[in-house]
Amino acid sequence: MLTINLIASTIVFLVAARLYIMPSLGRLPPRSVLLPILLLHSLRHLGLMFLAPGGVEPGMPPQFAYPAALGDLITAVLAMIAIPAVAGEARAAWFLVWTFNIFGTLDLLAAITLANAYQAAPYMGPAYWIPAFWVPALLVTHYVTFLVLIRRRPHAAR
Repeated sequence: MLTINLIASTIVFLVAARLYIMPSLGRLPPRSVLLPILLLHSLRHLGLMFLAPGGVEPGMPPQFAYPAALGDLITAVLAMIAIPAVAGEARAAWFLVWTFNIFGTLDLLAAITLANAYQAAPYMGPAYWIPAFWVPALLVTHYVTFLVLIRRRPHAAR
C-alpha cells in the first residue's frame, strides 16, 4: 500500500508542478524558485521521526531508520546552508544547491530502497505520512531544482 501511496502522491505533485511551476521557470529568476524549495527541504529534520519512540512502531528496522533519519537531517542542513548563499546571490550558491540537490535526491532514493528491502512500511506508524506524502513532494521539488540548475542562463549566475 505504501508504494501505491508514494507513486500516486508523486504523480499528483508532478502534475501540480507541471501546471503551476514549470511554465514559469523561464520567466522567474532562479532565486525565486530555489528559495522556497530550500526552505521546504530545511524541514527534513522531520525525518528524525523514524528514530523517535512513538513516531514509529516497535520493530522499525534500524537498517532503514538510521540512514533515512540521518540522510534527511544532513539534507536539511545542506538546504539551510544554501539559503543565505542563494538569497545573497553568492558565487558559492550554485555549488551549494548542486550539492544539496544531489545528496538529497540520492538520500530519498536510498530511503525508498531501504524501506522496501527491510519491509519498514508496517512499522511506520504515525510516520507513515512521511513516505506517503512528504517524500513525493520532496522528489518533485528535487526534480524542479535540477531543471533550474540545468536551465540556468550565464547571466543568472552573477
